[in-house]
Amino acid sequence: MRAEARLELDKKTLDQLIELMQRDGLDRLRVKVEGIDVDLRMSVEHARPPQIQVDQAVEHARPPQELAADEVPANVRKVLAPLVGMFYRAPAPGAKRFVELGDAVATGQTLCILEAMKLMNEIVSDHDGKVVKVLPKDGELVALHQELFWIET
Repeated sequence: MRAEARLELDKKTLDQLIELMQRDGLDRLRVKVEGIDVDLRMSVEHARPPQIQVDQAVEHARPPQELAADEVPANVRKVLAPLVGMFYRAPAPGAKRFVELGDAVATGQTLCILEAMKLMNEIVSDHDGKVVKVLPKDGELVALHQELFWIET
């Protein structure tokens, strides 16, 4: 029974290390845990979900007139995903969303949650302003540094 408890602890520790790698965009992490050397490496093909690569290919295939429509005005700040995870606009299914399009937001205000490795990570605004664009759909997988919101300052 003791060996099973240790296995769960080791899996939890490994999950936390993988989440750290994803959050910080690391391709390699080496640590020593309870006398065991752990050397984790993330290949480029596993660093981003395959669907993101498809989305990028579609982005490059768009006509120039559509690209111009997505240019960011000087007074707009982008909120980028600090990690790979599932994008949620509300704290729970059926709950009121953190922010809506057109809402005024303050620095430090929660905008959404990114779920990674069963951990709920609150994403907050770095700027005071107004939400002028919400890019991912609720429940969508987002990539590291993917645009989440545009905040007009």
